[in-house]
Amino acid sequence: MREYLVVFGISLGVTYLLASIARMLAHHFGAVARVRDRDVHAVPTPYFGGPAMLGGLVAAYLTATHLPFLSRSESSVFGDARAVVIGGAVICLVGVIDDLFELDALSKFAGQVLAGVVVVALGVKFFYLPLYGSVLGLDQVQSAIFTVLLIVGTANAVNFVDGLDGLAAGMVAIGAIAFFAYAFVLAVENGESRAIAAALLTAALAGACIGVLPHNFFPARMFIGDSGSMLIGFVLACSSISLTGQFPATNISEGIGGAQTTFLTFLLPLILPVAMLLVPFVDLALAVVRRTRAGRSPFSPDKMHIHHRLLEIGHSHRNAVLVMYSIAGLVAFGTVFVSLVSGWQSIVGFFVLAALTAAFVFLLPRWRPINRT
Repeated sequence: MREYLVVFGISLGVTYLLASIARMLAHHFGAVARVRDRDVHAVPTPYFGGPAMLGGLVAAYLTATHLPFLSRSESSVFGDARAVVIGGAVICLVGVIDDLFELDALSKFAGQVLAGVVVVALGVKFFYLPLYGSVLGLDQVQSAIFTVLLIVGTANAVNFVDGLDGLAAGMVAIGAIAFFAYAFVLAVENGESRAIAAALLTAALAGACIGVLPHNFFPARMFIGDSGSMLIGFVLACSSISLTGQFPATNISEGIGGAQTTFLTFLLPLILPVAMLLVPFVDLALAVVRRTRAGRSPFSPDKMHIHHRLLEIGHSHRNAVLVMYSIAGLVAFGTVFVSLVSGWQSIVGFFVLAALTAAFVFLLPRWRPINRT
């Protein structure tokens, strides 16, 4: 655990330092978010949070290769991590080009698919799909298709939700921490090595996301841009895919202590990125339906995302982001907790968290501090 904290800290610190340099480069090259009608920022703001976070991920990976415990792990651990870093560099480069020149939707999609194909070619892919009580084996073509679909879907979901200062980075940080907890506990309870690529990647990812937040949280001095949002969605999806490749199917389906727990335990490695990013995925689906029904492209921008609705019902910019954080935390940690712990206590705890989150969403805008004179 201590070495994972080192990986987290290195990623956080390097990302924080590189963000200042990236911000200056964005100004120099003109990678700046102009103010448009559908935007909520009031002044032009530089992009390039993605390259800063990629630098943090690379630094974390290189540090891990020299740590006493992690450096002695199986070759597959660093093989998967290296593949994800390479694929992440590809999708980050696509995002940088988009931040500079505003690629059309088809070109951006092709770049996302290319990044997915790169990690598949380097060995990070689904070898099976965990089902209830069994597994479904996949051939090479099926494996590639399922892997690329999850990667592209997650990258786009994070990209769609990146509409408020610090929203995407904070939500993915929460999801990465929850995923790390799931992977680490699964390894401990099943007697497997604690050195696993999924834990290494999510520790580094959480550090990179938190490291960029001082620059990106409201009022933002820089945006992570498409280079950042697609990168962090990509790494989160690949972490889940890597987990299924490094754990035997029986270990994942057995859950904690080898006991058959809940239905979610069997499917969690597959649905975890979706569950952690439930709000962005729902937002993505609603946006596609809304725009298609209006006769527009599913990728055409508008100002009707969930975070825009929160602003409309009275939340401030900062409160809207915190509400989205609370929902992300509820879904991510609630899903992990319910999947690993059986019994009525887990269900009751989940619904209590859900009630508190709902109250936070609808009651906070009505609350105003009392001014005392």
